[in-house]
Amino acid sequence: MMIKDFRRRFWLSLIFTLPILILSPMIQNLLGFRFTLLGDADKYILFALSTVVFFYGGWPFLTGLADEIKKKQPGMMTLIAVAITVAWGYSSATTFGVKGSTFFWELATLIDIMLLGHWIEMKSILGASRSLQMLVEMMPDEAHLVKSGGTEDVKVDQLKKDDLVLVRPGEKIPVDGVVVEGESNVNESMITGESKPVAKGKDDRVTGGSLNGNGSLTVSVMQVGEDAYLSKVINMVRDAQDKKSKTQNLADRIAFWLTVIALSVGFGTLAAWLLVGKPFVFALERMATVMVITCPHALGLAVPLVAAISTSVAAQHGLLIRNRTAFENSRKVSVMIFDKTGTLTRGNFGVTRYGSFVESFKNTQILRLAGALEGKSEHPLAMGIMQKIKDEKIEIPEAENFNAITGKGIEADVDDKKVKVVSPGFLAEKNIDIPSEAVTNEAETVVFVMVDDKLAGFIAMSDEIRKESYEAVKMLKKHGLKLFMMTGDNEKVARSVSDELGLDGWYAGILPDGKLKMVKELQKKGEFVAMTGDGVNDAPALAAADVGIAIGSGTDIAAETADIILVNSNPQDIASLVVFGKATYTKMIQNFIWATGYNVVAIPLAAGVLFSAGIIISPAIGAIFMSISTVIVAVNAQLLRRKMKEG
Repeated sequence: MMIKDFRRRFWLSLIFTLPILILSPMIQNLLGFRFTLLGDADKYILFALSTVVFFYGGWPFLTGLADEIKKKQPGMMTLIAVAITVAWGYSSATTFGVKGSTFFWELATLIDIMLLGHWIEMKSILGASRSLQMLVEMMPDEAHLVKSGGTEDVKVDQLKKDDLVLVRPGEKIPVDGVVVEGESNVNESMITGESKPVAKGKDDRVTGGSLNGNGSLTVSVMQVGEDAYLSKVINMVRDAQDKKSKTQNLADRIAFWLTVIALSVGFGTLAAWLLVGKPFVFALERMATVMVITCPHALGLAVPLVAAISTSVAAQHGLLIRNRTAFENSRKVSVMIFDKTGTLTRGNFGVTRYGSFVESFKNTQILRLAGALEGKSEHPLAMGIMQKIKDEKIEIPEAENFNAITGKGIEADVDDKKVKVVSPGFLAEKNIDIPSEAVTNEAETVVFVMVDDKLAGFIAMSDEIRKESYEAVKMLKKHGLKLFMMTGDNEKVARSVSDELGLDGWYAGILPDGKLKMVKELQKKGEFVAMTGDGVNDAPALAAADVGIAIGSGTDIAAETADIILVNSNPQDIASLVVFGKATYTKMIQNFIWATGYNVVAIPLAAGVLFSAGIIISPAIGAIFMSISTVIVAVNAQLLRRKMKEG
């Protein structure tokens, strides 16, 4: 809606600007032509048209000034609003009797260019985050309250501590609580980020918003409403976003100082000329000229053009930029923190190795027999085995007399053989030694295939490290960044992945509040922190980090909370981010120099420093300077494409 509003205001203001330019005496003198509609009454037509542009086209900047003053963060909107208000106020005064030249043409063109710049910028950068809303939507609205004789569906906010709720297979758990009856595997990836579901039974704690698996659970309510864990995560994200929203981008910081200069020099000019005895009308004209040219037209395009080009080129390299300030600051990143699952790794358990312990079975036969059983299993690891069987195009036989071995595995009859797929714990109970070749990597989960009660083979599964992660780590270290990993997984897995990639350190068993705490601790030590993640559990840390980067294949909530999204889910693109951030910042600085450089000469001359020598800047000369500056800024911004492609 805001993009459409700026576009509409730009085109309508531009239509009104054309007759303003034609009727402006200064433009007529500059271009050497004479045009009139109603003779002396033309100045009133000019006033009317300019007033429409001032209030309609300039409205976003006038309201923006009020917002920035309210936040005590004067920036670009304040600078523009001051310039157009002075131009309109002074020009209106000259229309109705005060001696001097009008700035109506400058008022209209300044508003047009600023509207165009904001329109370009808003098109290139995505809108406001919906992460909080999406987090709230994760929680179920209703729960099955257990009552004598059955259950009753009630609103979650009606539940009280110690109430019992029934959670059926496939449903989201509505509250934080403790299991009092039933067994199931619960997907807690929204909390821990880890893809492997967790077995839950009596006396185990469960968290609202997590997804129940294959069994029914009766849960005793412990926490609801604001006390629930997900509500606390929502508050973490809100607090972090509020803090980050107070950070100003480069354009606003420079605009702040230009506003200070405009007001200081403008009123200083007025006071100085009055003190030396010049007429108020003369002093007022000098003040107005200074304050109007302090906000150069090129400033409206200096950043938006660079932002539009950089976001376009970055998108071609797999980076979707949502927060320009964070993108500008990416050049300052000193510490990069990675979530593990789904970021450095693929985020799903797949078969990494499998083999036979006996000569009578080929390796593929182990997969074939396991597939016959796992095809009937609802266990999460079964999905990885079945996917491997599909990839290998292995046909699986029928299984009969299927039975679950509680907490230890499954068994069935296949091809007239008794086949079991069991955990290491089952073998330990039976005092069966595990061959060393089956367990070579601490990050792997291994299941074993038994045929007629004899150990026949193994299948190892793990969350595979992305191939791109190796190159990403190498490139980021080349740029001098310190690299850490934070994961909700156990220490063995964390150490294994960290050592494999050569990271500088790792933190295991970290929940959302822990990740947020680590980010803040690093920031307190003076580090400029970037966080990369893909899940709800990463949202608070993504929001709090100086630069939050979401994996495109991750959850919508992570994407909505982050500043930058890796569209291709390729960790290598993070290194491109650092390069692009540096190139973009450099080009913005160059454009600001071109956009405001002439002020060094123009402002003193406009103030009348050399008036005694007969040298004073006229509106016509100011117009020429501003036009040249605008063209240079536009051309320089286009050069960014070549620079970023070379990078």
